[in-house]
Amino acid sequence: MLELIMKDILGTPSILVGLFALIGLVLQRKSAANIVSGTLKTIMGFVIIGAGATVLIGALDIFSQMFNYAFKVSGVIPNNEAIVAAAQSSFGTSTALIMVFGMIVNILLARFTPLKYIFLTGHHTLFMACLIAVTLSVGGLEGVSLILVGAILLGLCMVVFPAILQPFVRQITGSDDFAIGHFGSIGYFTSAMIGKRFGNKEKTTEQIKVPQSLGFLRDTSVAVSLTMAIFFVVVALFAGPEYIESELSGGSNFIVFSLMQAITFAAGVYIILAGVRMLIAEIVPAFKGIAEKIAPNTKPALDIPTVFPFAPNAVIIGFLASFVAGLLSMFILPVVGLSVIVPGLVPHFFTGAGAGVFGNATGGRRGAVLGSFANGIIISFLPAILLVFLGDVGFSGTTFGDSDFGVVGIIILGILKIFGAS
Repeated sequence: MLELIMKDILGTPSILVGLFALIGLVLQRKSAANIVSGTLKTIMGFVIIGAGATVLIGALDIFSQMFNYAFKVSGVIPNNEAIVAAAQSSFGTSTALIMVFGMIVNILLARFTPLKYIFLTGHHTLFMACLIAVTLSVGGLEGVSLILVGAILLGLCMVVFPAILQPFVRQITGSDDFAIGHFGSIGYFTSAMIGKRFGNKEKTTEQIKVPQSLGFLRDTSVAVSLTMAIFFVVVALFAGPEYIESELSGGSNFIVFSLMQAITFAAGVYIILAGVRMLIAEIVPAFKGIAEKIAPNTKPALDIPTVFPFAPNAVIIGFLASFVAGLLSMFILPVVGLSVIVPGLVPHFFTGAGAGVFGNATGGRRGAVLGSFANGIIISFLPAILLVFLGDVGFSGTTFGDSDFGVVGIIILGILKIFGAS
């Protein structure tokens, strides 16, 4: 039963979010029809986002293989899913317990402190729970103290990071209905501050003028398709037809295959945006029941794609700027004695896109470019520094990717070393 609750229910993000919607609707004493409809649509919205992410990640994985082969890149690839999977054999139990009790701490903090946020991005809760379990173990904690300290730290992360971003989320959305619950917050915050300092928010990415003859580019899906088509075809030419047709495309022409992967990527983005619209339409009204009864005046902290529809152009600009920064960092890291961090397309897309939206909100086009570039530097250097602190804990070839994981991990291990816990 415990495994069912922790792994299959709390460990399934769509069900977790659906449960919050169900509780909220029940507390509002909605009709049975509204409860069923609202709960199912909330779960469906989250599933649609996941389906879009799967489609998008599949295309990015193909691109990564082509890129690595074309340019003979080798190094550590940040991937949250991969390192969490690798950690389960040694840290699975402590990860699960920290996650469950951390969610309870989150609700208590939202109820009794000014930090009124309920973190609903289940997979990121799992990732942070795993990072905390690993770093506390490396730092010398174990048993009850590890779970207790870990749960408190996780609960704090689940309210502090959304609080840091909320002033900028209000600028982006024009409302205060929801927060961002995604552990790339340091990158988004940095992007927003750089945009505020060096940009001009009056000249936004969404005002980019497109000639009438190119009016079709105003359609986000078309613009994304063409942008990624250029990327895919250029890298395919460097990788060569022999590799692509024998290893990736199953014999299909390498140019046609590359173009189809670019369009598949754009389809993934389209699906994600559709899922986001459905999720927000259901979860925000349903959440009011929890806010009114359990933790008054709280806000749901949702995944980063929830801000993508507010600045679609900034999403693509942010991704490209972050990825370029990752490429440059890849050559700088070994010079300063750190491991080479290969720029992963998935973290650079999601966090780079998010940074683009935040930078655009405070600094327009310049803020989107400079802020996302800074995000790319951050998610390249922090994982490399974290590897130094972690030492040899049995992981190879991968590490935690998004900015908050690096910051939290480095702070935890730094403090524990200072106080001699290890």
